[in-house]
Amino acid sequence: MSSLTVSRNMLRMLKVFNFVVYGAIAIYSTFFALYLKELGISTVQIGLLVAGGPLVGLLANPFWAYWADRLRNNKVILLICLIGNFICMQFVFMTQEYPVIFTCMLMFFAFQTPLFTQSNSLILNVIEGTKHKFGEFRVWGSLGWALIAVAAGPVIGWLGISRLWIVFDVMMLFAIFFTFLMPSGNERELKGKFSNKGYLQVFKNKYFLLFVLLGVLISIPNSINMTFLGIHIRNLGGSDTLVGWSAFATAILEVPVFLLLDKYLKKKSQTMLGWLIIICLLFSLRWLLMSLAASALQVVFVQLLHSVTFGGYYYIGTQLTSHLVPGEYRSSGQAVYGLTWGGISGIAAGVLGGWMFEELSSAVLYRICLAATVVGAFGFLLLWQFVRSADSRHGVQGKAKSLQG
Repeated sequence: MSSLTVSRNMLRMLKVFNFVVYGAIAIYSTFFALYLKELGISTVQIGLLVAGGPLVGLLANPFWAYWADRLRNNKVILLICLIGNFICMQFVFMTQEYPVIFTCMLMFFAFQTPLFTQSNSLILNVIEGTKHKFGEFRVWGSLGWALIAVAAGPVIGWLGISRLWIVFDVMMLFAIFFTFLMPSGNERELKGKFSNKGYLQVFKNKYFLLFVLLGVLISIPNSINMTFLGIHIRNLGGSDTLVGWSAFATAILEVPVFLLLDKYLKKKSQTMLGWLIIICLLFSLRWLLMSLAASALQVVFVQLLHSVTFGGYYYIGTQLTSHLVPGEYRSSGQAVYGLTWGGISGIAAGVLGGWMFEELSSAVLYRICLAATVVGAFGFLLLWQFVRSADSRHGVQGKAKSLQG
């Protein structure tokens, strides 16, 4: 078998893997809160559960990323995490006791939080130095999320939400199987070698840390919406099938967004930060419309903005992180970036979001989200100015090095 054929097979497996693993997580993200509600667990308890998991993820994500960089093998980390996910959820589905579910979910999140950042790092590592771009592989994750979630809605409606484990387990087993066919992610030649001293520099880069802190502010409203959207649709009279369609609307239009960004986005820090300012303003529009939505169907249509807001932020943030962090610490940089969406924001979304959802009206909750994203847009404007000043001081040749700390 020629190296060209092997390369094509590797790239094909990257696409299939993204489709399946994002589909599996879509089932969990879309329907698990409804499953817990069926067990009689309150919204506040669901919020605490959602917050507890990302708290573990604050340690788990950097831990797995450190070993991925040190071993130069994202595939092994992904396998361990997927198998850990599968085992933990079996214990969750076997009990109705909240303390047991809470404990098992803490273990689940220790394995779940690194999945997206590790898969992103693997893609970036494999395609580095080739003509291929990140978006053409990540779109398969969006397709998997959209198509599997919308297909699962009627199936779960027919089986009953209490049998959610059947659909989840099937998808997780597919994801584990295809991971064995993946490249390891260590195919590229590195300019530098991994060292613990250099690893710590990732956490001393002031531009990167400011970007991460602002990302937390933007991601908290998104995490609140993602966690409680299914319950919100149910409260407005929507069905499980409509919940599935909301997930479809959330992800399907990410496909053209990623492909357009692949083609037209300039990989310059100033340009990417400028686009993040625009995306923050679009997030603000999204939360304003959600605060005004009066029916479940209106909520589904507003979710179409997810593709431009979260999709655009996710893609540009991944590329900006890769730009700001040296290649030999890429997994660690992506892990820190991932904490803005799955760690810190998840804690705030679970604790604050659960309380606000129960005690305040949904309209008030989304207006608070609107205010947070407006502040975030202003923060990114300031960061854009800082980076512009740094570029002017260091010149064209030295600016990339200066931005990497």
